[in-house]
Amino acid sequence: MNVEHMSVTELTQEIINLQPTLRVFTHRFTRDRDESLDLVQDTLMKALMYKDKFKEETNLKGWLFTIMRNTFINNYRKTQRARTSNDDTKELYHLNVKDDHTFNGPDKKFEYEDIWKNVHELKEEFLIPFKMHTSGYKYHEIAEHLNIPIGTVKNRIFHARQEIQKKLTGYY
Repeated sequence: MNVEHMSVTELTQEIINLQPTLRVFTHRFTRDRDESLDLVQDTLMKALMYKDKFKEETNLKGWLFTIMRNTFINNYRKTQRARTSNDDTKELYHLNVKDDHTFNGPDKKFEYEDIWKNVHELKEEFLIPFKMHTSGYKYHEIAEHLNIPIGTVKNRIFHARQEIQKKLTGYY
């Protein structure tokens, strides 16, 4: 929708009228209803706040989708940074506590190496999505990065897990 010679009131109304379209578009980013509603609300708020930045020859829907995408990315980055923790204890107590829940023991080291040996033996089409997923990427991010459908991503990760489990248990 190209908007030409529109008053501020008309532009505001057009932005608000696109709310249902924006809500549908949020499913590209999140499947959670509350997150979706928050993202639409943040997008509308920013669009209305910065409506003076809108250029009349610009596609309004595209402008709103860009605001939404950027809002999602910024929120995602903010969340990732918030998950980083600092150890402010005396002599870095938390960082120096013995960790019995990881692969620190000698026997665990071999289990860890065996798991990753089997992971790296996967076909590349399974390996890349699996490693991205275990690194914290969400399905939609992997799909977008690899330019494949999200269903294909889920399928490849599922098959990667099955392959690894078969190799580790000895059932081929």
